[in-house]
Amino acid sequence: MTSHGRWYLLGWDLEREDWRLFSAERVRPRVPHGAPFVSRVVPGGDADAFVSARFKGSDTTEWPSRGTVLLHAPARHVLPFAGDGTVTAVDDKRCTLEVGSWSWGALAASFGRFEVAMKVVEPPELAEAFAVQAARFAAAGPSAEEFRRGS
Repeated sequence: MTSHGRWYLLGWDLEREDWRLFSAERVRPRVPHGAPFVSRVVPGGDADAFVSARFKGSDTTEWPSRGTVLLHAPARHVLPFAGDGTVTAVDDKRCTLEVGSWSWGALAASFGRFEVAMKVVEPPELAEAFAVQAARFAAAGPSAEEFRRGS
């Protein structure tokens, strides 16, 4: 399997008793020893979907954190940057975007790339993540007064 230009091997780890992704560049040939090979079916039956889900931080094809915001931007401006999200036009100037990420904080931060006014539609965890991100961003820069003074 490949992802972002890298090759991976999907295999069952006997010690962890779980599926693992191994970077092909780190795999080294060894003399076989231990338990003989036992064929296993990948959960869901689709190795590509399973690996894609693992890269999303999940054991399913869904992101662990999904949310929707109302963006004050036309759907045609958002659609090219929506990735695997769903864009729905509300009117000529606004749309909703439903998308997922590996955490609520990462999801909130990802919406910032649109640089437009927005409002969380759902869920409450996303609204809370926006508040946390806002506090982090505010603490990262100077206060308005410090900015005006050039300090």
